Formats: sequence, structure tokens, C-alpha cells
Amino acid sequence: MIEAHTVETVYAAEKALMARLEDGELMARAVEGLAAVVAARLEDRDGAVVAALVGPGNNGADALYALARLAEAGHPAVAVHHDTVHDGARRAAEAAGVVLTTDPADVAEADVVLDGILGIGARPGLPDWARAWVAAVPESAHVVAVDLPSGQAPDGGSVDPDGVLADETVTFSLAKPVHLLPPTEQACGVLTVVDIGVTSDAAPAVRRLDHDDVSRRWPVPGPADDKYRRGVVGVVAGGEGYTGAAVLCVTAAVASGAGMVRYVGTPAPAGLVRAAVPEATHGVGRVQAWVVGPGLDASADSQDARDQLAVARDALAGPKPVVVDAGGLDLLDATVLDARREGATLLTPHAGELARLLSRLAGQDVTRDDVERAPLEHARRLADLGGATVLLKGSTTLVVPPGDGATVWSQADAPAWLATAGAGDVLAGLLGTLLAAGLPPEEAGALGALVHGVAADRANPGGPVRALAVAHALPGTVAALLRRV
Repeated sequence: MIEAHTVETVYAAEKALMARLEDGELMARAVEGLAAVVAARLEDRDGAVVAALVGPGNNGADALYALARLAEAGHPAVAVHHDTVHDGARRAAEAAGVVLTTDPADVAEADVVLDGILGIGARPGLPDWARAWVAAVPESAHVVAVDLPSGQAPDGGSVDPDGVLADETVTFSLAKPVHLLPPTEQACGVLTVVDIGVTSDAAPAVRRLDHDDVSRRWPVPGPADDKYRRGVVGVVAGGEGYTGAAVLCVTAAVASGAGMVRYVGTPAPAGLVRAAVPEATHGVGRVQAWVVGPGLDASADSQDARDQLAVARDALAGPKPVVVDAGGLDLLDATVLDARREGATLLTPHAGELARLLSRLAGQDVTRDDVERAPLEHARRLADLGGATVLLKGSTTLVVPPGDGATVWSQADAPAWLATAGAGDVLAGLLGTLLAAGLPPEEAGALGALVHGVAADRANPGGPVRALAVAHALPGTVAALLRRV
């Protein structure tokens, strides 16, 4: 698991460690790790030019010290620097033969550029004196940000397009929210975490599960478990206009290990579910969790549709955990949200659905662009408004519990090919299985998003993938992840 901490927590952890170390030891560890990472990127690239953008703080010192080591290893090196430069780093660079300059044009031939302009204590946005530096970086250069891309907000937020957009970010011991939250994660590129001994017992601001976490968290049945103990999922999905959603959702729930799935739907999707998933039962009965909404048409007016919607509303009003997706989100109103459901509630909108929900429930005009610029802010608003956990789908999926200071979960495990019709229906069924097994909604959301993404990649590595293929890949994906123990 990767855990990201706020700037305040990082500073406190660094201060505690520095009190036990000799002066300069912590910076020396950071420089050693940074230089080693960049040296690995330069392997077999004799004569590659390395440049650094050196600001006045410790990040600038880290970059300049690392540049000196690379120059000593034989790489041509140049540093564009601020008027104020760390004295020790300057002396080391001069001794190693680094070209020190204030002219940003001198980085035009660089193959690798270290961004040491700003650190985590800086405000978002580049200072005026650094804008020409960033503009001078050649597009072909591999940009390595030191700790974070300069100009981007350390605790996450919207991306500054004029700030540094790195190919890779090297941070030290503790990741920060900027590294794991959308959309700033994209500005960081590949994240490399170098251990320099900084630790913290504080609750993280952001968590991200990795593949090795699955075996410790996935609900694996024991010899005494029957289908009811494993969890029964009730699925209210599909309609006469959206028949496939029911098949995808029910298939995913069965394939991810539900003890049993009960399906409630109208005649056309019910017939397809009977043919595609013969294990599923039909009609209302005992369940441990509900999935409400994939392909559900809240405006349908036939008797069958009204009966289905009545079951959906009963599920939302009842005490059992529920995943609310797609058409189910249209059933949410102030009455449902103000009731603060007894059971766990996991809402699963994409950005457009989240914008419509906030516009309708909060009485404010929110657009999809608003949500995409500041996804965490808007997901947290909905979570607090509804007392529910919000899973905001996207290339980086956020799982946001309600409450100030609640740890956010962030997953980025899926290939871009998964942005396809029906993928959300599969995820909803998978999440229903995890809620029915008793997982809390935030953990179910993060774990489900991880497995969903890995299944998509396994279904057709590197190529187009159908949503149904993702559902069919779930059993093998779960088994492979469990074997990692």
C-alpha cells in the first residue's frame, strides 16, 4: 500500500528524524537516492546531457547535489539557478564541473532535466522568474521532478498547466497527496519513492492499494461457509431499454465470488439473465447487500418497471448496504439523503453524474468540467451531503468517505481501454459482492476498483476490451492476486 501524507505531517516527521541525525544527513540520503534514480535512467546513454532547474530551497539543493554526482560520473551537466543557492551544493557542483548559469536557453540541449524549482512548502503556481526556465525545457527531455512538480499543489487540487508536467517524480519516504490524487497525479508522471528513513504514525490523507494487498483483504470463504455466509447480492438493474446492464452486473457479481445473486428486473433483461447466468435466482428475498441502478430507467412507466422501481426504492430506504449506480442515482433525493441510511451506502457516479447530482441536490450549477478540474472537492461535497461514501469513476478512481479528515482512497489500475460502455455495470456487480461479504464501503470501493482494473488488463493486455470480457476475467484475476500471498 502507498500512503500519502499532508505537508504538515511530512514536516513533522522530517523534523523528528533530523533531531536524531547529524546535520545534513537527511539531505545526503535524499541526494543519494535521487542521483541513483537518474543514473538508472541514463544507463547506456553515454554523453547524455543532464540539466537542473535549481530554486532557492532544499529541493534546489537536492537537484544540484545530485547533478554534481552525475557530472562526476561523466555526464555533461548544466544548472540554471536562482540568485540564492545552497552554498554546499554550489561548491559541489563547481568542483564536479557543472556549468552554472542564469540563462534558461542553456538547457536547450538537455536529455534529462531535474526540476528543483520549488518544494512542498511553496504555494501552487510558478514564480515569475521560473516561467522562462520551464518554457525552455525541450519537449524531448525526460523531466524528473524532485519531490513534486513545481507549481502543482502539494495537497492536490487542479493542475496548473503552466507548472511543471513531469515524466517522473522522485519523492522521499512519504508520498504526498499531489502524487496520488487526480488530476495532479498526471502532472507527476511515474512515481518513484526513495526510502530515506522518514516515517509517520499519523493517519494518511490518501491510501492506494497495490496488488499485494488483495490477498490480505479479499473475502475468502472458509470450510464452514455456505452461500449465505459468503454473501447474497440483490441486483436491481436493467430495463426494457437497457437490457445488457443486467447481464453485465449479475455476471460480475457471480464471477467475483458472491454466495448467491438475486436479480429483480423487467421481462427482457430477466430473460437474458436467465440464459447468461443460470446460477442467479430471481425475485426479492434475503440479501446481505443491494446493487441498485445499472441500466435502470427511473422514468419507465410500465407495470413491470414500476414494480422494479418499487424494489429499488425499498432497498434505498432499507437497512442493508447498497451500491447506487447509474439510474439508481436518479432515485436519490433529499429525503433519502437526509435519512442517513442505517446500512453502508456506496455511490458510484462518473464526473457527469456527480455534477448532475450536486446541481440537483445542492441547488447549485455544477458542470462536468468543474468536477474534472477539482474531483476530490466535489466528491467530498457529495459524500458529506449524503452521509455516503462516493466512488468517483475515472482514470484515477477516488473513494471518498464522508467526514472532515477522512482518508481518501485513490486507485489507478485500469488501462485506458476500460473506458467503454458497460464497464461501470461490471464494477457495480463486483462492489456488491464485496459489500455483501461485509467489507466497509471505502475498502470495498478501493479493492473493487483495483481488481476491476487488473481484470481489464488481463482480459486483453494492451488492446481493446469488452465489458463482458472483464466480467469473465474476474475469477482468474482474483485467483492470481490471491496467489501473490
